[in-house]
Amino acid sequence: MTKEITGKDKSKKDAGKAFEYALINEATIILSENFQINLITDTSYKSAEASFNLYNDIERKKYQLAASIAISHIIRLEPKLTYNISTSDILQLQLMPDAAGQAGDVRDILFIRSNQNWEIGISAKNNHKALKHSRLSNIKDFGKDWVGVKCRSDYFSQINPIFRELQYLKGKNELWKNVTNKHTLIYMPVLNAFKEELLFINKNNPYIPEALVSYLLGKHDFYKVIKGKKRVEILGFNINGTLNRTIKNKPLNEVQRLKLPTEIIRFEYKPNSRTTLLLVCNEGWQISFRLHSAETAVVASLKFDSKLIGHPESLYSHHISY
Repeated sequence: MTKEITGKDKSKKDAGKAFEYALINEATIILSENFQINLITDTSYKSAEASFNLYNDIERKKYQLAASIAISHIIRLEPKLTYNISTSDILQLQLMPDAAGQAGDVRDILFIRSNQNWEIGISAKNNHKALKHSRLSNIKDFGKDWVGVKCRSDYFSQINPIFRELQYLKGKNELWKNVTNKHTLIYMPVLNAFKEELLFINKNNPYIPEALVSYLLGKHDFYKVIKGKKRVEILGFNINGTLNRTIKNKPLNEVQRLKLPTEIIRFEYKPNSRTTLLLVCNEGWQISFRLHSAETAVVASLKFDSKLIGHPESLYSHHISY
């Protein structure tokens, strides 16, 4: 029998993994009516299963209901999840390892038809709309890693003293809550240096807005499925044109191809905030960058909680209450 733990002991990661598990299993049940399914039950799958089993029956049924609703709707968008060609046309379902996100693939679940040289993916979120959780430190070159342009030595000269201090506090096993004046002495100087360097890189490289959004969204098209308390939201990020393809019939709903931004309109602090920058680009793209420690104890890096707060009107978005 699986031991249940209290809600306080369950982490956000457990909630996300539990939803991934519910999605892939509901997909297996629903899609097996049309396909021979090859469900990959590797370590990623077993990890998600363990998280799902932390919840009681009532909670599990909520996850399963939200997952079933989401999969049923995505079938309307993807005819290749409905029509198979032959008995050898197997549909493979698998959960992606966490390392895939670090390599630029934000998808959590893959649907693969090898005979058709076709795949789509889902990014599963439980009660949040976060993008990548990138880190800043004195040994991380965000310019090179994010958009392929190295940061200047001036940038590192500004941030080095701050991260050296964090390294010193880490060595003393200091807790983040005990760090005084953190907004003035840590967050804002790092954010100011980050903002200045990104704008400098953009000034000398006209493709930066497109590269930045591509980095934050990942290199593959995908559906983002967000489970809320009473509704499911499905977003279609069809940048490369790989979603919503016809096979025998056209999709029942259209997922338009998105245009990436070509211009940064403004990059400034969120009103009344000392931890968050707002990036506004053309084509409707808006992203918030909230800098935080993400740890109880001090570590020698800081983490961005990046969120898409504005998007093109053509982004496919559908809400279903349950």
